[in-house]
Amino acid sequence: MMKKIFLLILLAGTAFANSQAQRFAYVDTEYILDMLPEYRSAQKQLEQLSADWEKEIGKKQLTIDKMYRDFTAEQVLLTEELRKKREQEIKDKEKELRDYRNQKFGYEGELFKKRQELIKPIQDKVFDAVQKVAKQGALDFIFAKGSDMIMLYSNAKYDKSDEVLTELGVAVTKNKDNQNLQKKDNK
Repeated sequence: MMKKIFLLILLAGTAFANSQAQRFAYVDTEYILDMLPEYRSAQKQLEQLSADWEKEIGKKQLTIDKMYRDFTAEQVLLTEELRKKREQEIKDKEKELRDYRNQKFGYEGELFKKRQELIKPIQDKVFDAVQKVAKQGALDFIFAKGSDMIMLYSNAKYDKSDEVLTELGVAVTKNKDNQNLQKKDNK
């Protein structure tokens, strides 16, 4: 009798747990973003801006280096007042360079703002598509593979990345696994 009650409780608990089961899936955000032409275009723009600013920083650094070399070579010939003046000019140029670097690459610098301007609308668009896929599939959770959350294992049948791309209007012609293999071969 006790066995039957235990079995009945176990079956009831299992049935209740199954009725409360949550549906989940995941998306590979890196894969999705790489497939979006507007994201690739934004990345190229950011890389170009960054390269242009790096060149400018390089030029400024060369100027400072030349000023320092000239100062070192002439230092013994300069009066105390002139030496201090030249040292101050070098310090001012170094500060100007630091300020320029921070203005372009620092936290909340121009690169950060430009990235927000170009990338955030794309991320919002992807987020909206993920929500639509979740609602259409009656999913309770969608995890982002490749974000800070680490997935030690994921079954491909729960990957909804291609559905998100379809929702975004991107024609998915290749299997994602083949795309990743091609990416690795190109490296």
